[in-house]
Amino acid sequence: MLSKAIDKNRYVSKRFSVTVPDYVFEDLEAIARIQGRPTATLVAFLVEAFVRDAREKGELPSAKPPKQDGAA
Repeated sequence: MLSKAIDKNRYVSKRFSVTVPDYVFEDLEAIARIQGRPTATLVAFLVEAFVRDAREKGELPSAKPPKQDGAA
């Protein structure tokens, strides 16, 4: 049996719930349908783009690199 090394520097996706008004969800569904992707994938993309933009504008500190083995 072959074992694969685990890349400890790789980021792991997190999952959470968001509550939005019906009209916002309906608009997100429409945009996702037009773009040919699931609504959840669209929202994940939008959140990631928002955070990246905030970081580039200096509204957030730069991302911290993952800890290396043995690092404090």
